Amino acid sequence: MKADLAMFGGEPAVRAEYRRLEWPVVTDADREAVGRVLDSRKFTVGAKNEAEIHGLEREWAEFCDTRYAVSVNSGTVALELALAALGLAPGDEVIVPALSYVATAMAPLYSLAVPVFVDIDPVTFNIDVSQIEAKITNRTRAIVPVHLGGLPAEMDEILALAKKYDLLVVEDAVQAQGGTYRGRTCGSIGDAAVFSLNVEKSIPTCGEGGLVVTDREDVVERIRSLRILGEDLSTDERLYVSATRGSNLKLSSVLAAFTRAQLARFWDYQDRRDANTPVFVDRLAQLPGIVVPTVPDDRTHMWHMLRFRFDPTTAGLDGVSPGRFRAALRRALLAEGVPLTHYQIIPLPGQPVFQERNAYPGGLPWSLPGTNPQRYDLADYPVTCQVIEDSLCLRRMHLNPDAGPALAEYATAFERVWDNLDRIGRFARAMPYQPPWHAVPNGPRLAEAA
Repeated sequence: MKADLAMFGGEPAVRAEYRRLEWPVVTDADREAVGRVLDSRKFTVGAKNEAEIHGLEREWAEFCDTRYAVSVNSGTVALELALAALGLAPGDEVIVPALSYVATAMAPLYSLAVPVFVDIDPVTFNIDVSQIEAKITNRTRAIVPVHLGGLPAEMDEILALAKKYDLLVVEDAVQAQGGTYRGRTCGSIGDAAVFSLNVEKSIPTCGEGGLVVTDREDVVERIRSLRILGEDLSTDERLYVSATRGSNLKLSSVLAAFTRAQLARFWDYQDRRDANTPVFVDRLAQLPGIVVPTVPDDRTHMWHMLRFRFDPTTAGLDGVSPGRFRAALRRALLAEGVPLTHYQIIPLPGQPVFQERNAYPGGLPWSLPGTNPQRYDLADYPVTCQVIEDSLCLRRMHLNPDAGPALAEYATAFERVWDNLDRIGRFARAMPYQPPWHAVPNGPRLAEAA
């Protein structure tokens, strides 16, 4: 006898204790690290004998197989300063994927540069390297590949294009801490790379933080100055003399100490995630109509985020659009206790800031003389739109190294829903529905618009 679905009055498949799974895990080691800073009263870069920030930067560079790391107060700032320190200029163009956190596309605006979007690969969800070259112009200065969800992008192809056209490559590696691509560590492959220490990341801090890694000393020195009001830092004593425009973008020593404690046990946690997550993914792969994350043999997946695509036709629900199927599944699985969510509800080029060119007064940077016109039309990014339309993500809770039993119950919840797909299909056909980007004026109409 089939168990009744929780959305129709049955008992949830996932027990309450597994719906409260926390991330990050906070231990006595984290508390001791923070207490060490409080006792030292050395809270920031510039404090005499400050050890935590310098210690984190040294350890993070070693972790990434790079010569240098420099800390700042967020991953967004890390990308802004990395591009600025590499010489990005007003009117330059920066190629970014159409699916990522908005900071990836917002960061070039810091230097009055223009983001240029490229559609994504339907399997890896990373930038489609076959479409990059068509977007390169005489204004293109950099490519920012994102290792989305923890899976490294196709870096060899990207580096080949960068060499051909003399472009910079800055890895957005915020979701791929510790990942490898063809034997190289994420962060060590491009001209520079950026990381976030946001609490959702695999190596978090107790708030916000970020790092830039590179082998280039000039880039590091430039960022160190930019994060402290453009000050001249060549002297042993801080002189409060600004050599260029900067801002106050430092990382707190408390946050650095917390991250160091998390970093010290990262590989233990990752080993346990590598044991837990594939078992869960493999169970879901047995259900018709679910497309699970793919891991090519030449790279590691860090499991930061698990994206699942749903195909109603393969699931046996002819006549149900992918969007309706996805929306109905989310209702059913949330009721069972599986915390599935969206990751971005519209492609980046559909964000109002780009649609309305609302970054600076006067339409800058798009209004700069000689700037190439940009057509931010969502119809140009069909794969991104379709992936958003038919997929959901599991985020954060599965990073807990003790998530194995919870993931087993999540899988059971999926199986229960699949045992009741006939009811899900009827619900999907009847429910009110609009695509996630319905408010975007020039959004495409996929399969079914309402």
